[in-house]
Amino acid sequence: MARVAILLMNLGGPERIQDVGPFLYNLFSDPEIIRLPVPLLQKPLAWWISTLRSAKSQKAYLAIGGGSPLRRITEQQARELQSQLRQRGIDATSYVAMRYWHPFTESAVADIKADGINEVVVLPLYPHFSISTSGSSFRELRRLREADPAFQELSVRCIRSWYNHPGYVRSMSDLIAKQINLSECPEKAHVFFSAHGVPRIYVDEAGDPYQQEIEHCSDLIMDELETKLGYRNPSSLSYQSRVGPEEWLRPYTEDVLQDLGREGISDLVVVPISFVSEHIETLQEIDIEYRELAYKSGITNFFRVPALDTYPIFIEGLADLVVECLRDPEVSLEEVSNLPSGVKLYPQEKWQWGWNNSSEVWNGRVAMILFLEFLLEVVGGNGPLHMIGLL
Repeated sequence: MARVAILLMNLGGPERIQDVGPFLYNLFSDPEIIRLPVPLLQKPLAWWISTLRSAKSQKAYLAIGGGSPLRRITEQQARELQSQLRQRGIDATSYVAMRYWHPFTESAVADIKADGINEVVVLPLYPHFSISTSGSSFRELRRLREADPAFQELSVRCIRSWYNHPGYVRSMSDLIAKQINLSECPEKAHVFFSAHGVPRIYVDEAGDPYQQEIEHCSDLIMDELETKLGYRNPSSLSYQSRVGPEEWLRPYTEDVLQDLGREGISDLVVVPISFVSEHIETLQEIDIEYRELAYKSGITNFFRVPALDTYPIFIEGLADLVVECLRDPEVSLEEVSNLPSGVKLYPQEKWQWGWNNSSEVWNGRVAMILFLEFLLEVVGGNGPLHMIGLL
């Protein structure tokens, strides 16, 4: 029988206050986050940013207990998934690969090779594909594979996105329904989806399918919820966690919250649609910042739907995904790291430094963004590293 590795990919997060600075350094050392015309400047810039923003980010983590629970929850998900697959007769072992903190992707790959695995199923814990999340993790895994002949010998199958999988949709609708039923008037409770945002340029110029998948996903969940409850609640969708001077996907969560307050909405059921684990963006940004804003805007009751974590239907759905991946025609790492058909390269990957017209436009944009971010950081403490406390 083949031994199967299930490689769960996630972003990672600092587990202790003293981890915040190194985590930020890892994040901004990645040229897919900030790509500079002079590579030698990458690490000095990462050091400068992480040093500048550590104190503010530490305050955010202190507000949720001193560190991110993301690793602990992801490892629990891995154990539950492994158990579920073994009950189905699959000799599976789960591994966790974080992009910017322990356990890093290269550590997971080393463990897979040491354990005598025959086949690898790569499962990103991002339901919706984005070039900046799943795409970045797939490309990192591909770089490791290309440099490792032993890793190249293993069969690697990939799951690109799974926002429309029945297990995910059902588990989300279950958790939402439980919060709706806490309302004194369930039929009028407003279902408020808040997804992590991405810069609009990713969608408009790079063809990122993220926004389309988020919108389709929210529709599927509302349809399932209507079937479950027998009525359709009012709903809206927004995007949180934007940073920097450029435009991100709209509408912004804080704007919609204020609009709903002005409209007289009293019961709000907040759904962290793009997050499958509790972490800083649910526990601090939603539970503290957005809850306070909602009350100030006139919303009376703020019901927050918990992240999926190890919800049984969710874990069963992940197991179904793995079984389907092993059964269906192979989707290779090369396919997913090259992005889906019709999707162009991430803008930072196609910047060219020189004096042609195209590169001049990009060079000007990058120079202006970096200059503005520098001013925001130094003068107002509100530049790109605001995202640090929100990862």
